[in-house]
Amino acid sequence: MLTTLAIKNYALIDDIRVDFHSGLTIITGETGAGKSILLGALALVLGKRADSSSVKDATQKCVIEAEFSIGAYKLQTVFDENDLDYEPRTIVRREILPGGKSRAFVNDTPVALTQLQELGPHLVDIHSQHETLTLSSETFQLEVIDALAGNASLLQEYQHNLETYKHLSEALSEAKKEKEDATRDLDYNTFLYNELKQAGLDKIDQQDLEETYETLNNTEDIQESLARILQLLSEEQIGSLETAKEARIALGKLRSFSSEYESLWNRLNSVIIELEDIEETLSEKASQVEADPEKLLEIGEKLRVLYALQEKHLVSSVKELLTLQEELEGKIDVTLSMDERIASLEVQVHSQKKITLDKANSLHQKREEAIPKLKEQLEEILKELGLANARFQFELTPSENFRMLGTDRLELLFTANKGLAFSPLKKVASGGELSRIMLAIKAVLSHYKRLPTIIFDEIDTGVSGEIAHKMATIMGTMSRSMQLFSITHLPQIAAKGDHHVKVYKEDSGAVTATRLKTLTEEERIVEIAQMIGGKEVTDSAIAHAKELLN
Repeated sequence: MLTTLAIKNYALIDDIRVDFHSGLTIITGETGAGKSILLGALALVLGKRADSSSVKDATQKCVIEAEFSIGAYKLQTVFDENDLDYEPRTIVRREILPGGKSRAFVNDTPVALTQLQELGPHLVDIHSQHETLTLSSETFQLEVIDALAGNASLLQEYQHNLETYKHLSEALSEAKKEKEDATRDLDYNTFLYNELKQAGLDKIDQQDLEETYETLNNTEDIQESLARILQLLSEEQIGSLETAKEARIALGKLRSFSSEYESLWNRLNSVIIELEDIEETLSEKASQVEADPEKLLEIGEKLRVLYALQEKHLVSSVKELLTLQEELEGKIDVTLSMDERIASLEVQVHSQKKITLDKANSLHQKREEAIPKLKEQLEEILKELGLANARFQFELTPSENFRMLGTDRLELLFTANKGLAFSPLKKVASGGELSRIMLAIKAVLSHYKRLPTIIFDEIDTGVSGEIAHKMATIMGTMSRSMQLFSITHLPQIAAKGDHHVKVYKEDSGAVTATRLKTLTEEERIVEIAQMIGGKEVTDSAIAHAKELLN
């Protein structure tokens, strides 16, 4: 429940702090005193988007802080799901900084606004006059029936199964689209793959092929050059090798004269040995070089195909072509195996659809069973509230489509008078009737689920007299099991409160500010008397106020 609310620098509020208690708290005040400001501040704590124009002094920080006692509400899971720090006494704070930037905190930990918006409905249910319009919402109507039917866990299972079904259906649609795209590309990918495969890339050494091709393509020049080199090395008398040998003989005569000549002879001898080896190698090469037109054509064709493939695929190596070949092979394999994957997904989708439909049918069945009970209880409460002939008709019809709350479509029909046909609630119910119906629904719900703190903002609009007294009695009964606030202008309802807070304006110099005050018993008598007879409090008004309070 809400235990404390502190507001600083918001609208007409300078700095106030008020403590609240269990039971029924009445909030009264003249029109324009600031009751809506109080609700606006609380709405910010519950996740409403901040508006810098609502800050009283734009140069100062606006702070709104609410403390809740939630140990009995079993909200640990809600906190965990939204990654929030749980405390039995939870403090929620909103700050609007100068410049308009907003911050939110839960138990002094910064949180995103979305996290606060998820938590808010579990803490406080603010029922404004505008909220009465939700009565016409099919979602709200189904949620009411589900509360009576005890469908919370079943609905959670259904929604989990529905999410799985949607994921599988999306996966199936994507797989079919992929197959359609892949099938369109299959022939082309197969052609490219076969073209690469036929080139025998895994057996090609491009550098070796290019060297062999150059050799075969220049056989005559190579033979002539090798012959000339051999001639220069070994021709009698003028060959380099022969000349070196003659020099070695001459140098050999000097070896015994000094170590320097010995060293020079050794160096020359090494050169001669190297030249002889070179001559031998060149002779072998010369004998191996032969013209081979057929092989030249074969290698030339291989290189032509290789260069064409590299140019086509914008690569420069055989390794890159092999990588591309593997990728194409993978695409072809995926395309060919896609039918099996699609078939498997179709089986899963069909199975999941059946499971989800079974849950939806269970929801429908339990709702059908709960509707007579809800109808009876609503009509009984409305009878007390002056609508003795009010009747409801719930038309619950399964549809072919899965929806967030099942497959059911619901139309709530209503008539307030005998002899009149049933019509959609939003078309035939007056404002006063809608207020009483909403109160009846909240009263019924309070018996079936632990509601958060409820704030009724002038839910008594359009009623008076004995009906107002009955509404107050129902609120009093509800407040025994929950914390309930009622903002009202009716003395009959104000008198039923366990606590009474007055909202009023006060002028301080040139500034008007909104104040809050928890009234004593004597102050309550005066306040209710003023609600009865106006500012001029008469003895009869005082007596009437005391009678209402007693």
